[in-house]
Amino acid sequence: MRILSSAEKCRRVRRLMSLTTASALGLAAEFDLECFGLLGGIGAHPEDVMHMKRTADRLFGDNYEWSVLAAGANQMPVPAMAASMGGHVRVGLEDSLWLGKGQLVETNAAQVTKVRQILEGLGCEIASPDEAREILSLKGGDAVAF
Repeated sequence: MRILSSAEKCRRVRRLMSLTTASALGLAAEFDLECFGLLGGIGAHPEDVMHMKRTADRLFGDNYEWSVLAAGANQMPVPAMAASMGGHVRVGLEDSLWLGKGQLVETNAAQVTKVRQILEGLGCEIASPDEAREILSLKGGDAVAF
């Protein structure tokens, strides 16, 4: 079974519908239910997250991996909700320049630390770097010619 590229970005429910073709061909689905809270994409309300997840469950059953990212003030609450539902999360400066209300973030590491604290507080298991590379089908720095 082949995994779709993690570049499969689902900003709208209709993109999930398009991926059903790949599923019908026997391909596993790996995609980001992403960009919650950006103008032109799906909203960041908990019902929006649940709608995307329910739709993916209906279309793919348990034959998919999913992750989320959210913009601005939604960067921590949406991933916390998604992780509690079994999703993977992503945070970073490209999605928000803030660590909290009125607090500019200085590094990606600060955002990762904060989301890790939130997720551990929810009882979520955090992937090790090696596990994350395996989940994302990455080679690792020692296996590339950079």
